[in-house]
Amino acid sequence: MIQHSFLEILVNKLLSDDTINISNIIIVLPNKRAKVFLLDTFKSKLINYTLAPQIISVEDFIQDISKIRTIDPIELLFEFYDVYINITKKEKQQTFEQFSNWSKTLLQDFNEIDRYLLAPNHVFSYLQDIEVIKRWGIEVQDRTKLIDNYLEFWKMLPIYYDAFYKYLKNKKIGYQGLIYREAVGNLDNFISKFEKEKIIFAGFNALNNAEERIVQKLISENLASIYWDIDGVFLNDASHDAGLFVRRFKRTWPHYKNNPFEWIANDFSNQKNINIIGTSKSIGQAKIVSNLISNLIQNNPNTSLDKVAIVLSEENLLIPILHALPETVGSLNITMGYAAKNNPVQLLISNLFKMHHNAINRGEKNYVFYYKEVLQVLSNPIIESYVNATKLIEIIKRNNYTFISLQKILLLQENPNPLFLLLFQKWDTKPVEIAERLASILLIIKSNLEVISEEDKLLKTFLYAIFKVINKLISYCSKNKYIDSIETLHAIYKQIIDLAEVSFEGEPLSGLQIMGVLESRVLDFETVIITSLNEGKFPAGKAINSFIPFDVKKELELPTYKEKDAIFAYHFYHLLQRAKNVYLIYNTESDGLDGGEKSRFITQLEVEKQANHDLTHEIIQPNVPNIAFDPILVPKSELVMKRLMEIATIKGFSPSALTTYLRNPIQFYFQRVLSIRESEDVEENIALNTLGTIIHKTLEELYKPFINKNLLVDDFNTMLLLLDDEVLKQFKEIYKEGEVKKGKNLLAFEVAKRNVFNFLTEEKKQIEIGISVKILALETSVERIFEDPRLPFPIKIAGNIDRIEIRNNKIRIIDYKTGKVELKNVQIDQWNGLTLNIKNEKIIQLLCYAFMYENYCNGMEMEVGIVSFKNMKGGFLPFGFKENKEIFTTITSEILENFKTEIIILINEILDSEISFEEKV
Repeated sequence: MIQHSFLEILVNKLLSDDTINISNIIIVLPNKRAKVFLLDTFKSKLINYTLAPQIISVEDFIQDISKIRTIDPIELLFEFYDVYINITKKEKQQTFEQFSNWSKTLLQDFNEIDRYLLAPNHVFSYLQDIEVIKRWGIEVQDRTKLIDNYLEFWKMLPIYYDAFYKYLKNKKIGYQGLIYREAVGNLDNFISKFEKEKIIFAGFNALNNAEERIVQKLISENLASIYWDIDGVFLNDASHDAGLFVRRFKRTWPHYKNNPFEWIANDFSNQKNINIIGTSKSIGQAKIVSNLISNLIQNNPNTSLDKVAIVLSEENLLIPILHALPETVGSLNITMGYAAKNNPVQLLISNLFKMHHNAINRGEKNYVFYYKEVLQVLSNPIIESYVNATKLIEIIKRNNYTFISLQKILLLQENPNPLFLLLFQKWDTKPVEIAERLASILLIIKSNLEVISEEDKLLKTFLYAIFKVINKLISYCSKNKYIDSIETLHAIYKQIIDLAEVSFEGEPLSGLQIMGVLESRVLDFETVIITSLNEGKFPAGKAINSFIPFDVKKELELPTYKEKDAIFAYHFYHLLQRAKNVYLIYNTESDGLDGGEKSRFITQLEVEKQANHDLTHEIIQPNVPNIAFDPILVPKSELVMKRLMEIATIKGFSPSALTTYLRNPIQFYFQRVLSIRESEDVEENIALNTLGTIIHKTLEELYKPFINKNLLVDDFNTMLLLLDDEVLKQFKEIYKEGEVKKGKNLLAFEVAKRNVFNFLTEEKKQIEIGISVKILALETSVERIFEDPRLPFPIKIAGNIDRIEIRNNKIRIIDYKTGKVELKNVQIDQWNGLTLNIKNEKIIQLLCYAFMYENYCNGMEMEVGIVSFKNMKGGFLPFGFKENKEIFTTITSEILENFKTEIIILINEILDSEISFEEKV
């Protein structure tokens, strides 16, 4: 430890006191962590071997006085539920899951009442009176059952408290407050049997009433001494929160009327380098921490990092910082509570609960899973490489399995391994058996992990933490009859996981120290790096979960968020007290999950700057390029040119390919040259392009029997009768296993039927007024070799035409569009620049169809156009060329020649090796 640390001062004091035999004293510290450091300090100061003093945390010490064993919060809930069931009328009893929603808050209030030695009946009657007064004006006849039940709840609180207190006391178990209250009651008995020389309380700040009573009593009996660790700057400033509690103890404790107050340090005002650094987001903070550690090692390669502490105000920063730390960090020690719920193993267990719980709710007989929940489980990185389900995932996506039965999953998965079978096995057994199955899953995962891999070592740590949680769950299921459903099992699991922490192994006395705020108590470091110094993180927010209102707490002298802030203030300033180099890092982003204003402690340091403090403040942000987006540029290599020639001569340029290039050349490169398609995913809700395909295929099947035949009114009556069945058939063929009968898909199904119905009705009206229609082809492939001296070589133009017909002795080519198209979208008044504007894409498509079909017209006139299902009132929208207020819709050789001139420009650009594919932004 560094020179003049608090522990060093304490050890020097104890060793220099000839009246004390250190082997026969008890040293009580605020936490367990400091014990190792205190023993190491004794070791460094002692010349000869001796028996070490008994070093104990204050909680363990008070537990020894009370002779009552503490139990974990979940076990406490079960014990409380036993009491609740025994004293609550049967018709008013709640399930364990409902009970646990409010009982956790109530137990916290019981704890506070007992720790501060308040009279429980006074507190509960006070709360009941408040609730009654709130409803003072409500007449008896207007009081609802809900109000009566609510008031009954407040009336029952003292009964719950008394019964529960007696129940726990008889079993010699309890929560912290009960243990503290009993310790105060048993203090005289403890004193009479005390055999040690002395009790030393060291490094405390805030004490509750029970602790105060115990410490003062032991001091007055000359059995104890207490050594505070407070700096004069905080103690002597009446408004400084860091000294709030110790000032009161110094002022009110009778002991200090005749005895000196020990100790008041004078370290905070010494020379310090305090660097305040603002950066954006958590990753930015992790990178800065990494750079600070790198600079420390680089500037002094022989430096000892055991004098350096990284204090994390937010535990979620731990993993980013571990990944960001330089490799030159030899050893490190992590001493902080990293929540077990923040790891991939826990996500797997949560996803399994969600998947099976929802499957049961859908009906145990069929046991149907939702595809997203299945994919979440199979794609979890912990098991992805072990379940061998790649093919199954592809099948689910390809066939649009929105909901998939257990039977179907087992049928589709080839040779399922034991892990796969355990993941999907029905949860139709007792909760304890389900918990045991989860434990088996974790053991299989463990057997697949490598022993030497560093990543797998970290994963094993997480795995072990969750395995302990599942074992606790199994234990609770075995002991308690109340866990009788998946819902309750999941609720208990969530409560355990909220409290569970991941423990990391390390050497506490050497290497870089990474800790939480509470773990830093009593310890001193030369270099301190504190992260997430934002309001809501350090200090924490004002949210306090309690049934006792703020003003009542103030009156009863229970701690509120103000006292909580004072505790944080002490921890913060204690970290700085003896440090020489301090780095305070905060998030500059005030919004988002990890955002918040800069901590008040930073502002306080700046406003109350000490003369010897060298304070700097800087904002470090990642380098942002001047160009936010750099468009992709792909030169046309020999291979690309070879591929383009292959497309142009063998496959052919389709109208949609040409318009894709016009829209974005890089999209043309990816889709047409490289043949890259978007990754396949389950289409939970029917996409617009899928809906379009369904309408196209429906019309093709309905009209197919009438090809090369003049359409009659009866033909349309037949098609209208077949309409519903045909649309459903096409939905099932194209959308495969997707759900059609409910939700948005049902709406899409009805939209498809309505679109086709409206189209057929309009067509029928045309026949009724005497228009002659003969279908020549449907969804037909057409191609033509485009030869022109302006082209480098003959080009094939090829594509699919939705419909070709003869209408009143004129050939009509129709392109169906499910989107909205208006007449102005298919008309132009000049040819120049046709292929330069994406607005002309529909015109280019139509004229490509006309060019391809020109040789099949046999002298007949031809027109091309669009039928827009979102603009059925517009009817057939023909291509038109405007000239002198006249619109020409018949495709003439002149129109095609002008079109060829423009399309040649586009094709030559595509085939020009000097023009790169450039992304349009």
